Amino acid sequence: MAEIVLNKKIAKFEVITPSSEKPEVLAPAPDIEHMHENIERPEILIGATYKIKTPLSDHALYITINDVILNQGTDHELRRPFEIFINSKNLEHFQWVVALTRVISAVFRKGGDCTFLAEELKAVFDPQGGYFKSGGRFMPSLVAEIGEAIENHMKTIGLLKTDELSAAQQSVLDEKKAEYNARNNHSQSEGFPPTAELCLKCHTKAVIVMDGCKTCLSCGNSKCS
Repeated sequence: MAEIVLNKKIAKFEVITPSSEKPEVLAPAPDIEHMHENIERPEILIGATYKIKTPLSDHALYITINDVILNQGTDHELRRPFEIFINSKNLEHFQWVVALTRVISAVFRKGGDCTFLAEELKAVFDPQGGYFKSGGRFMPSLVAEIGEAIENHMKTIGLLKTDELSAAQQSVLDEKKAEYNARNNHSQSEGFPPTAELCLKCHTKAVIVMDGCKTCLSCGNSKCS
């Protein structure tokens, strides 16, 4: 093969590819729609209604959260809360309940991360004291219970992860509960033992002491003394 000698300065160059090779054509990026305040409300929305019954009132509260489906039918389909309504026969809290629903709905439609709403509402404490729900769960206020309903809804539609015990953890707790009930002649069907203390993590009266360890039979939180 003859040697090629370049005696002049290279002014320009280009890379020549075989004619059989076709340049790769990149597909256009999909037009993904995100939640924003200018999205028009569809004629039909899907949602869920949650019933709240507290010892503070003879009438229950019904919380309805409607969702909008973004990018429906694509790989980027997303279900986001769009509006919230709270209804009750008890008109004692009507004024602040209406204000709360309007503010929450506005935050839903604003876009971005709205999961903080649940934690903010759950952190509201009633200065007159909270109440215990059926099953021994302590609720610091009615607003906090509304926040819990919103949190449960967000977990249902996939905006928040569900904090569930594994099968192994639940099996250990069930064994501890059965052993404790056997020692104290307490029926398994009666729920958590009546002498159980309040768990500071899940706010349920389910903490027992076994073998020198305080263990919550509801969430599994444990602390050895």
